Amino acid sequence: MSDRGAAGSPVLVALTGATGAIYGIRTLEVLRELGVEAHLIVTRWAETTIRTETSRKLQDVRALATAVFEETDLSAPPATGDYETSGMIVAPCSMRTLAAVANGISANLVQRAAEVHLQERRRLVLLARESPLSVIHLENMLRVARAGAVVAPPVPAFYARLRSLDDMVDHTVGRVLDQLGIKHERVRRWGEPRAALRPVDAD
Repeated sequence: MSDRGAAGSPVLVALTGATGAIYGIRTLEVLRELGVEAHLIVTRWAETTIRTETSRKLQDVRALATAVFEETDLSAPPATGDYETSGMIVAPCSMRTLAAVANGISANLVQRAAEVHLQERRRLVLLARESPLSVIHLENMLRVARAGAVVAPPVPAFYARLRSLDDMVDHTVGRVLDQLGIKHERVRRWGEPRAALRPVDAD
């Protein structure tokens, strides 16, 4: 199997408790718009962050996925290597989750599923959210990168002259989907004229 996973298989999206819940929510929305099946894990701290940072209802976020798994259920399909995906996106990825993945700790389903993706050489993208970064954070990022993960902190693309926070979120989501080989029109590429990006739904 290639490092991009099985073609036509669902994308596994995990939301952890770091700030930036909108990245995970928008990823789910764009996957649905593109007709790509999404499966979802939401940690309990991610639920708190969703309530704090957005006006989205948890049931509405869960409804964006075709399957939802509980973070405490280590017997769920994503905990096994025969659960095929087109890749896994952790958005946002907390430093706790990063540290667990970097050190082979599987205390919940997000961590176990990430470990499985590394074992199976499937694409794993981590939207690490923290600033400033300590030496420990940087070393953990290096460890997961060496193991095959893509560490993709949300960074504004100023060359794209994005006009709003919504555009910045869409651009980041688009760059993440690039890593999974998913075709989309969410990114203004270098040298391209301004594209009419669909905004995030207003809260």
